Amino acid sequence: MDAAALADLALDIAREAGALAWQRREEGVAIAATKSAIADIVTEADREVEALIRARLAAERPDDGFLGEESGAERGTSDITWVVDPIDGTVNYAYGMPHYAVSIAAVSGEPTPPTWTALAGVVHNPAVGETFHAVRGGGAWRDEQRLTVSQVGAAGGLVATGFGYDPKHHEGDLARVAAVMPLVRDLRRAGAASLDLAYVAAGRLDGYFERGLHPWDHAAGALLVTEAGGLVTGAPDVFPGREMTVAAGPDLLHRIVAAIGL
Repeated sequence: MDAAALADLALDIAREAGALAWQRREEGVAIAATKSAIADIVTEADREVEALIRARLAAERPDDGFLGEESGAERGTSDITWVVDPIDGTVNYAYGMPHYAVSIAAVSGEPTPPTWTALAGVVHNPAVGETFHAVRGGGAWRDEQRLTVSQVGAAGGLVATGFGYDPKHHEGDLARVAAVMPLVRDLRRAGAASLDLAYVAAGRLDGYFERGLHPWDHAAGALLVTEAGGLVTGAPDVFPGREMTVAAGPDLLHRIVAAIGL
């Protein structure tokens, strides 16, 4: 399996998709629907961008499977599945905040995080023109700069988190924040999981934890972190998932895991 070729294709498609997302943001955003809660929105651009990605992949690799946030899953006849979030950070996008990304990963095996092997991943922020990418065994990169996770000093780490849209989970989310705060220098909540993970890989964040992620939220970003020398864990079954995702360098990761009782 040529993971580098998969990464090159993902890079090309992510940049094209990002250009479309940016163009639609400049033209004005139309909310198409809500999903899990009234605050959990999907825009017309989410759907259009995912359709573009899906069409490009179908043309280039018709035998592969697809797992996307907006259009669901379709098994292929090859061993490869593309895991796609067309616009991660949709609320940021809708409000005009330049912190959103196209996330595309190629995985082999069954298309579920506990069983797949991530081969290539791209997280592209068209609003600021940054592209993070990784190939399994080939390192993680921001454009042409190789990435390495940070080493946390005595002042503690800069850590990011997120909160789900369903209010019934907010009490637990805030309790975890309170448990982690003694370990950290400060906390960030930026609103795009793929970029949080990319920033951990780049050393812009020391760590990240969040409940409620879907496979498309972390598929590309988790590969970035591990290829940059970090660790990713979570739940269920010690894999990133709906119950918890944690990413950091080894020492800080173990301290966050202990603090939140994972």
